[in-house]
Amino acid sequence: MAASEKPSPAGASSGNPASPLHVAIVMDGNGRWAQKRGLPRTLGHRAGVEALKRTVEAAPKLNIRWLTVFGFSTENWNRPAAEVAELMALPRRYFESDIERLDREGVRVKVIGRREGLSAELLRMIDDAQARTETNDKFHLNIAFNYGGQADIVEAARRFAEDVATGRRSPGDLDEQMLGSMLATSGSPPPDLIVRPSGEQRLSNFLLWEAAYAELVFQDVLWPDYGAEHLEAALKAFAGRDRRYGAIATDNVLATG
Repeated sequence: MAASEKPSPAGASSGNPASPLHVAIVMDGNGRWAQKRGLPRTLGHRAGVEALKRTVEAAPKLNIRWLTVFGFSTENWNRPAAEVAELMALPRRYFESDIERLDREGVRVKVIGRREGLSAELLRMIDDAQARTETNDKFHLNIAFNYGGQADIVEAARRFAEDVATGRRSPGDLDEQMLGSMLATSGSPPPDLIVRPSGEQRLSNFLLWEAAYAELVFQDVLWPDYGAEHLEAALKAFAGRDRRYGAIATDNVLATG
């Protein structure tokens, strides 16, 4: 199913959902995982890369077509310099160890977020990974890196304003579909399910626009321990939800007349 075939909330039917097409995950808990073991926080981030590998391998087997993971936020720059340096190295570690398998298995990689502040070497690796996998379509992996939901909305609005200023668009052209098409996630369906491990229960500036009708599942497991069984548990919780997209379930309408 292509992204354009995914029903919009306005046209979606209510009821119990099937397996989610698009799952988004906040990869949280690396530092606490390391601290519990008396290890440097940086080693927790390295263990988190292994959890990402397990999850990316498991997702297609569970009929997920899009997976978006939150790796580094625009607010993470405020962390200690050594930890930021380790976080900056994570995409390199992941691509160096897994890009051949991802390409071989038909995974398309897209990195979303600001490019400002990233090293030339990291940008080259990101560009190479995206170019190498751009024709793959069996599975889509979005990596949100140096990303913030608020910043993404602001940048989309700024681009639209620039189009208006140059006469390419008029103010009346702006609607939800137009703004959504200008976000970093353009081309992906909105997430059906957003998962946050680690016990925290907030979005932390992740996919704020796209999360409008997503189901949220919070799990009490630190990200480095995450694996297929935890993703399956999240999908089981999702399957028990009643997705109405602001409407009333049909059985309720019949019952109330």
